[in-house]
Amino acid sequence: MYIFVYITSSNIDEAKKIAKSLLEKKLAACVNIFPITSLFWWEGKIDECNEVAMIVKTKADRFKELKSEVLALHSYTTPCICAIPIEEGLRKFLDWIDEVIEE
Repeated sequence: MYIFVYITSSNIDEAKKIAKSLLEKKLAACVNIFPITSLFWWEGKIDECNEVAMIVKTKADRFKELKSEVLALHSYTTPCICAIPIEEGLRKFLDWIDEVIEE
């Protein structure tokens, strides 16, 4: 089974550090990084900040190790690390994920 993992981080440098580690350890085939504005409840009030979001392309059996790696590198006490199942996809794309992660 294939998944996207959605992760937010505080800045581009942290996101790149996390992405490169996941790629080097073959826990991800690809990581998209983009700026976002987040509004959220934190410590009893609504907060707003600029963050960086990542969409990680990987396999479900890598999620546990991927999550541990992100937690080890992340600056947040409660980071967003959520797996989203890929129910269908272009077979060539999914095969590419297999090839990259299984190397």
